[in-house]
Amino acid sequence: MNAIWKSPEGAAAVRERYRVFLDHWPVQNTELSVATRHGDTFVVASGPKDGPPVVLLHGSASNSAIWIGDVAVWAQQFRVYAVDMIGEPGLSADERPSLASGASGEWLGVTRAALVGISLGGWLALDYATRHPERVSALVLLCPGGVGKHRNVLLWAAPLLLLGPWGRRLVTQRIAGPTPAGPVSPAAQAFAAFMQLIFAHFRPRRERLPRFSDEALRRLSMPVLCVLGAKDAMIDSAGTRDRLARNLARVEVRWLPDAGHFLSSQTAPVAGFLDTALAA
Repeated sequence: MNAIWKSPEGAAAVRERYRVFLDHWPVQNTELSVATRHGDTFVVASGPKDGPPVVLLHGSASNSAIWIGDVAVWAQQFRVYAVDMIGEPGLSADERPSLASGASGEWLGVTRAALVGISLGGWLALDYATRHPERVSALVLLCPGGVGKHRNVLLWAAPLLLLGPWGRRLVTQRIAGPTPAGPVSPAAQAFAAFMQLIFAHFRPRRERLPRFSDEALRRLSMPVLCVLGAKDAMIDSAGTRDRLARNLARVEVRWLPDAGHFLSSQTAPVAGFLDTALAA
């Protein structure tokens, strides 16, 4: 049994449910398995093959299913690569190298593309871009870690996760933030149930995210969009906003006063930003 899963049966259950989401990918796509020194990496490629390349990096305890609501728009003009990060509950290798080791950037190995990352994926996008700014044409950060002060969510989440389905639902609700008004769509209900299944069988990372220095942030010469929720329980949003504004020459910050860690309705703003940034 690999350390990232609580049992082989749980791993199989999560991957089986993930396959259902992949079967409903909203646009024509190609599934790829890319060999790396850290294990095979699963990628879903969509959009015109000659379009500007855009790499999507999901957050911790997640996988590329989070992009299903966005990819139909983004793939209209971009070649979009949704990547399952290693060591997470997707279809990539279970290997989980230390974030402080530099192995994550080595694993990603992008030659030239725009990066879109959420949460841990935002940290990974930042890590790669600060190490290889010449390889990143534009950067979109959705509630990224590693910029503002660290918040140890496990201090309050770990005890709740021991309380079964009720505790897992409460953790999901606190992380997501305020619930949008109106009825919840069947798709949103299905994804929430999927996240609870992941929390039931997956062991999340406990490693503290390395924090980027001002010197590292100043290497980001590409256009950057950062979207932040003021009520985010996972990251210090105000500190993230202020440090990026202080150190980056080409940054646009979207500040959402009522949002938590779950940032809805960002499909069009991200598409507009990438259209402008990659056309320059």
